[in-house]
Amino acid sequence: MSTDLTKGPVGPHLRRQAIPMGLGLVAIVSFDAVDLLFVSQLGDLPLAAISFTFPVIWLLSSIIIGFEAGAASCISRAIGSNDVEGARRQTTDTAGLSGLVSFALCITGLLSIGPAFRLLGATEDVMPFIHDYMGIWYWSAPASAITWTCCSAIRARGNTLLEGKIITAGAVINAILDPLFIFGLLGFPRLEIAGAALATLIANLLVLTGTLLYLHFKLRIFATPFTRFANIMNSWRLMLHIGLPAMMTNAIVPIANGIAVALIAGYGVDAVAGFGVGARIEPLALIAFYALSAVTSPFMGQNYAARKFDRLEEARRVIGRFCVKYGLCLALVMIFAAPYLVRAFSETEAIRTVANQYLWIMAVSYGGYGMVMSACAAFNGVGFPLPGLMISMSRALLLFLPLAFLGQWLFGLNGIFMASATSNIVLGVVAFLWIGRHIRLHPKGGEPVLD
Repeated sequence: MSTDLTKGPVGPHLRRQAIPMGLGLVAIVSFDAVDLLFVSQLGDLPLAAISFTFPVIWLLSSIIIGFEAGAASCISRAIGSNDVEGARRQTTDTAGLSGLVSFALCITGLLSIGPAFRLLGATEDVMPFIHDYMGIWYWSAPASAITWTCCSAIRARGNTLLEGKIITAGAVINAILDPLFIFGLLGFPRLEIAGAALATLIANLLVLTGTLLYLHFKLRIFATPFTRFANIMNSWRLMLHIGLPAMMTNAIVPIANGIAVALIAGYGVDAVAGFGVGARIEPLALIAFYALSAVTSPFMGQNYAARKFDRLEEARRVIGRFCVKYGLCLALVMIFAAPYLVRAFSETEAIRTVANQYLWIMAVSYGGYGMVMSACAAFNGVGFPLPGLMISMSRALLLFLPLAFLGQWLFGLNGIFMASATSNIVLGVVAFLWIGRHIRLHPKGGEPVLD
C-alpha cells in the first residue's frame, strides 16, 4: 500500500511516482478535450457556454485541491514519522469535511448561476446553455471532492498507481456516457449540453462509491468516524493549516482567469469560445507538470518528517531541470501542433485564430508554470504553505492583472495572453530560487526557519 520515499535515488523515485499519476491525468484531461469536442458539434453558443463555465469550475476545483493539498501534506508527514493511526484519522476527517464544504458550495452555486455568469460577461443568448450545464454539474462537486481527497491520501502514502487507476476509471466512464446523453444514442434521451453534465455527475458518483468501498474493505485506510469531536477538530485544524492557504493559492488563478474571460468577452463570443478551446487543449500539454507537482508534496512531506533535508535540495534541482527541458520541448511542439489540435474543435475561423494565438503565446511559458506548481506543492508538503500562497498571489494579481490591462491597451486580445505568459516565466524563476532558500535555512536536526 505504502512506499517509503525517504530512501533510494531521488530522480527515479519522482519518476516512478509521477508516471502512473500522469497516465491517469492523460485519461481525464483527454476526456475533457473529447467532452468539448462533442459539445462543439452542438454549435458555437454551447461551445461559448462551456468556456464561460471554466473560471467557476476552476474555482471550485481549487477548493477541492486545497483539501487534497492539506490531506497529502499531513498524511505524508504522518507516514514519514511512522504515525499510522494519525494518517488514518486525517484521511477520514478530511474526506468528511471536503464533502460537507463542497455540498454547501454546490447549493450556493445553484442559487447564483444567473448573477455569477452575467458578471463574467455571459450574454442572454448563452445563459440558457449555462443554466442547463451548471444546474446539473454543481451536484457532482461533493462526490468529486471526497474522491480526490481520498486519492490524495493514497498518494501521500507513495501509491500513485492506484490513484491513476481510479481517475482513469472515472474518465473512461465519463467518456462512454458522454455521447449517449449528449446525442441520445442507444435509446437514451438527447440532452445536448445538459447530457455532458449528467455524464460527469454519474461517473463521479460511481467512482466515489467504488473508491470508498475498496479503500475501506481492502486497504483499511479509514479510521472510525465515531470518535470525540475534539479529535475530528484537531484533524481539521492540522489539515486547514495547509489546506486554507492552498485553497487561496489555487483560487487566485481562476479569479484572475475570470477577469481575463470578462476582458476577452469584450471581443465577442467567438473570442471566448476560442479561449475556451485553447484552455481545454492546454492541460494536455501540462499533464507532466500536474503529475510532477502532485507527487512533489508527498515526497517533500515524507523526507521533511524524516529530517532528510539533503534529499529536499536534490529534488528541487531535479524538478528545476525537468521544467526547463520539458518546457522548451513543449514550446517547439506547440508551434506545429496547435493548428491541427484546434481544427478538431471548430470550423469557425475566428475561434480557431484566437485558440491558435493563445496556445502559441502561452507555450513559451509552460516550463515556468510547471516550476510554480511544483514549488507551491513543495512548500505545502513541508508544512509551510504561505510562501506558495505569496508566489501564486504575485503571479495572478500583482503581475498578471496589471500586465493584462497594459497588454490589452498595447496589443489587443493577444496582449492578455502575453501578460499571462510573462507572469509564468517571471514567477517560475522566483519560485525556484525561493524554495531553494527555504530548504537551505533548515537547520539540520532542528525546526525549519521561516523565510
